[in-house]
Order: sequence, then structure tokens, then C-alpha cells
Amino acid sequence: MTVRAHADAVLALLAAAPGSLRVLDGAVPTGTNPPYVLLYFGDEDPELPDSRPLEGTSGRFVLRVYAHSVGGNAAAARALGERVRAALLDVTPAIVGRACFPIRREEGSPPQRDESTGTLVMDRVDIYRLESVPA
Repeated sequence: MTVRAHADAVLALLAAAPGSLRVLDGAVPTGTNPPYVLLYFGDEDPELPDSRPLEGTSGRFVLRVYAHSVGGNAAAARALGERVRAALLDVTPAIVGRACFPIRREEGSPPQRDESTGTLVMDRVDIYRLESVPA
């Protein structure tokens, strides 16, 4: 039940998306121009009474996917965000040894301007949740 296995499942779904999505895992190389999707991952082991077995070990795992859809303008960022949504929302990935739930979108934001590099880019952030339990 590693973060990497869950992150790899998400990355594989995006790699299999129709068309070509340029997906970056946690860093943008210098000189990279939009469009691209920048992903960050955050994990947790919730201690919900109904998700913990009697022996007291944590079983439920939650991975949050922070997807930054970066385009040259607001329309491009929105379009890229919709492609990410189509690739992830309601999909149940396969992870060895885990029973996964369908991926859910928790929240999103409209594209935000960023001109810090001297070139306008628009960044739309969507947060997805992937949960699993031992199979």
C-alpha cells in the first residue's frame, strides 16, 4: 500500500488518455511551455471507526491528486482540465493487493493568471481523491 503504487495508477490513467497529455510528476523542467498537467500527490490513512479492522491496523488509504492544468490562456487551461477529468473521474483503477473505489473530484478552481516568468500562463487546479482498502 505505497503512495507510489497509487500515484502510478493515476499516472497510468493519464498516460492512456486519448490524444497526448504532457504529464509532469511534481516538477516542471526549465524551459517547459504549456500545455501540460503538473501533478502533486498527498496521502493519508484515515482513522474512521467504520474503516478500521478489529485488530486496529489501518487499512483504508486515501491519495489526493492535485492536478494543475496549465495552458497559455484560460480556455486552454479549462480544456486541459476537462481532459484530466475525463481520464480520472469515476474510474476505478487496479492496484495489486488493494480494492479501489472510483476516483472522485473533491474541488476545483478557475484558471489563475501567472506572469511570474514573464510569459502569461493560466493554471487551473483540480483535486481528485483515490481511496483503497486491502483486497
